[in-house]
Amino acid sequence: MQLRWYSYAMRIPEQSQPSLAISDDVACSIERSLMVLGERWSPLILRELHYGARRFADIRDRLGIASNLLSKRLKALVDAGVVMTAPYRDEGSRVRLEYRLTEPGVQALIVLGALQQWGDRYLPRQAGPSVVRTRRGTDEELQVGFVTEGGALVSLDEVQMRPTLA
Repeated sequence: MQLRWYSYAMRIPEQSQPSLAISDDVACSIERSLMVLGERWSPLILRELHYGARRFADIRDRLGIASNLLSKRLKALVDAGVVMTAPYRDEGSRVRLEYRLTEPGVQALIVLGALQQWGDRYLPRQAGPSVVRTRRGTDEELQVGFVTEGGALVSLDEVQMRPTLA
């Protein structure tokens, strides 16, 4: 079994990763992504996982979400392969599951960062942003943007979204 290393020093067996299977009848990648990430609680759950929450009760308490809704959303994220489960046991307790990000879940940080950046700009709080995106080790503030394959930053007025024939 081949193992892959992902952010947060997590090893995930390659064969245990569910596929993000959505019918090819849904052609638009934005629509396909929203089918997995578009429900209101899903990005917030992913945010908490990126903050380091792993256990059901921690996620529930941080979000103030009802247990039945959290169970449903976590199951959907696990089924989609964005989140995986791993067993844990506190001393004297039964085995429970904790939740960890898979590669698609780690990559969703780009989407979360873009949503946050948009909200900070167009729906700002008087107190300012609740979170600042920074580079680990330097604390340099980060912006989400478009870059070429070679890493060059591209301004929004240079970006075009053009339909393909596929």
